Amino acid sequence: MEAERSKVQELQTFHLQLSKQLADSKTAEIEQRRNLINVSDELDALRKKHAREIMDLEMDKTKLQREVRELKEELRIGVDDLSRERQTVSALKSNISQQSTALLSFQTQITALQATNSTLHASLSAATSHTGDMNIQLERANTRTAELEKELREAETSRRKLHNTIQELKGNIRVFCRVRPPLPSDKPPSDTDACEPLVAEIEYPDKRDHKEINLSASSESATGTERIETWNFGFDRVFGPQSTQEDVFEEISQLAQSCVDGYNVCIFAYGSGKSFTMEGGSTPETIGMIPRAVEQVFSVAQELSSKGWSYKMEGQFLEIYNETINDLLGSGELDKKRHEIKHERGTTRVTDAVVVPLESPSQVRSLLLRAQSRRTVASTLMNERSSRSHSVFTLRLIGTNPLTKESCEGSLNLVDLAGSERLNSSGAGNDKERLKETQNINRSLSALGDVIAALGNAPPGQGDKHIPYRNSKLTYLLQTSLSGSSKTLMVLNLSPLAAHLNESLCSLRFATKVNNTTLGTAKKQSKVSP
Repeated sequence: MEAERSKVQELQTFHLQLSKQLADSKTAEIEQRRNLINVSDELDALRKKHAREIMDLEMDKTKLQREVRELKEELRIGVDDLSRERQTVSALKSNISQQSTALLSFQTQITALQATNSTLHASLSAATSHTGDMNIQLERANTRTAELEKELREAETSRRKLHNTIQELKGNIRVFCRVRPPLPSDKPPSDTDACEPLVAEIEYPDKRDHKEINLSASSESATGTERIETWNFGFDRVFGPQSTQEDVFEEISQLAQSCVDGYNVCIFAYGSGKSFTMEGGSTPETIGMIPRAVEQVFSVAQELSSKGWSYKMEGQFLEIYNETINDLLGSGELDKKRHEIKHERGTTRVTDAVVVPLESPSQVRSLLLRAQSRRTVASTLMNERSSRSHSVFTLRLIGTNPLTKESCEGSLNLVDLAGSERLNSSGAGNDKERLKETQNINRSLSALGDVIAALGNAPPGQGDKHIPYRNSKLTYLLQTSLSGSSKTLMVLNLSPLAAHLNESLCSLRFATKVNNTTLGTAKKQSKVSP
């Protein structure tokens, strides 16, 4: 029993131990469950945390992928830039190499230039010293130049006085005679056997001074014997048929100089061939006295500009036809407009006449062509184209010299006188209009001769009170240029034909009358400003 009790106690003890172990197991299980729940919560938390971390990592991954793409793009751009930079570096290296070569060349040049510079410095020093000497010499030269310019102006004043004295010694009224050559139109139309025109017997005995002309003609006397008549004439200059326009102007050019010096000058052309003498032809060798005189005046004025003179020039071209003044530079109808002559303080003005400022000789040539187209011309038995009116080209000059405070006024009148044929030889007697023309022409030429004769016979100091200027429009227009205070030249033009011998003798006698006249001393129109 004891054994059983011992076994029962052992069993109870074992039961208690088992109960205790069971209780401990339950307590441990509860603890484990609690721990499991805690672990499960922690595991959920970790899962959530892990999910969040995965999401963050995904976002980071996406961000990193974007950054990788950007970096790759930047890398590509960088590679491109690097390639370009490498090319640039390569070009720079090549340029540097070239620059290095150029630098060596420049250094060589610099060395040479430095040597040249040293030489130039030495030359500059010498030149500076020489310049100082030259400045001193220049100052002396300037002083001498001023003295010479003053002497030159004084010499110009003396030249003007001497020139005028020479012209006075030659005479303030002179007469030239010019014989024109025969023209093709001079051949007799009815004489078919004649090869040459019948020219008059004209001789020029003065071979040295060319101042004489002799005409001769043979005629049959009442007893049937041949009678030879000879007429001898002497003038200031005689020009034969071979003379050129230049030969004639060489003698006239000094009068153009007087015009620039402040004198009134009047040049007449008269007789057969006068229009050619005054206006000339179209070639440089044949141009007439008007364009040559104008050229001379412009040339002299240009030369005097270096001596302080400046000139203002103007021109007008008038025609006197049947005692009526026509403006050849105007635009109105001829013989319709009334022009009056006004003399004021030593100058002559024609009312409503065109006065053209002149700038060059070529402008004068165009004015001549313009005037020629309006000139009144008609044919007569004496001449193929005989001018039936007087033409007067007037060139006025006003000169001033600020250096010497001098001023002067001069005028150059170039007059183409109308033809003067006698009534019975000109064929005008059968035509009333031509008769009137011839009468007016001869009356005005007679008045011109009377004025010149009156000027020669006027007592000294009497002035122009008893000079018949008003007897014709021509002499009244030229009053200031015909008076004793002017210089006058008449160029008589003769026909060489025997048929015109009587007309030639009349012209020669008229010219002799003019040539025998002595005018007073020419007066210069000038003044000195205070």
